[in-house]
Amino acid sequence: MKTLLPTSTAGSLPKPSWLAEPETLWSPWKLEGDALTHGKEDALRVALQEQQQAGVTIVSDGEQTRQHFVTTFIEHLHGVDFENRKTVKIRDRYDASVPVVVSEVSRQKPVFVADAKFLRSQTQQPIKWALPGPMTMVDTLYDDHYKSREKLAWEFAKILNEEAKELEAAGVDIIQFDEPAFNVFFDEVNDWGIACLERAIEGLKCETAVHICYGYGIKANTDWKQTLGSEWRQYEEIFPKLQASAIDIISLECHNSRVPMELIELVRGKKVMVGAIDVATNTIETPEEVADTLRKALQFVDADKLYPCTNCGMAPLSRDIARGKLQALHAGAEIIRQELQQANA
Repeated sequence: MKTLLPTSTAGSLPKPSWLAEPETLWSPWKLEGDALTHGKEDALRVALQEQQQAGVTIVSDGEQTRQHFVTTFIEHLHGVDFENRKTVKIRDRYDASVPVVVSEVSRQKPVFVADAKFLRSQTQQPIKWALPGPMTMVDTLYDDHYKSREKLAWEFAKILNEEAKELEAAGVDIIQFDEPAFNVFFDEVNDWGIACLERAIEGLKCETAVHICYGYGIKANTDWKQTLGSEWRQYEEIFPKLQASAIDIISLECHNSRVPMELIELVRGKKVMVGAIDVATNTIETPEEVADTLRKALQFVDADKLYPCTNCGMAPLSRDIARGKLQALHAGAEIIRQELQQANA
């Protein structure tokens, strides 16, 4: 029987201290060679167990095998120079040293497929796998070849589609594309961003999701949020076109954010991963706080289409806090399941 309100995480979970520096985004690996390969597999097992013990329905790898949600994918592509980096402003918020596109981009071999097969071998539960979206990939690079964000995005969409098809064949149930850039470049999103995303999911039979958040709980993001005023209406710009798109699930930030909940009405008919856990604070939500966020969301999304989730990835948090937040997500969803069952009894 299908679980009502299936829970999941938006992406990353903290890495064990023997693999990478705790509570540090994009920490270098502490192991190398075969030890690193085995260490990543062990970390993936641990992340899976953390989710299972917390009662998470749709499990993931917790992004244990990658340093960064975008560049780890790009590292495996042909045509990108990681040695001679350039500084760019990412998502109009902060400067970062990024790799440079120097020639035609292509994917010579699978990137995450072996990891996905390994996760699939460890569990019978539905699994979700995250990939960077085309627009966010473009925004995390310096393009010295195509000289056009749109052209490069279409190339990445083709490459992502190749990877996604192999992930589906490896047994992945939901493929999620992370597109934080969708919250910033509204004209581009509507002109070509959503079209590129649809190219990335072309021909897939598994479910597809797009995750659009306001970023990890790092200073550049929290400072930016302070400038957005009392209501965050970014989603309003892009939801109408997303509602008409072929994407199955839309994943968004809700808890402790200033996103007006009624904006979810604009994607009525889609499944919605409602972020009910704030990843930018060390405070662990109570089950009742989670339930309250879900109750509000249920005014605008049908119960069979509501997927309780975290706002974003939890890589920068401590493992204890992440564990507590996962348990709160499960307990809060359970409160609402009981309420819905009683209402239908």
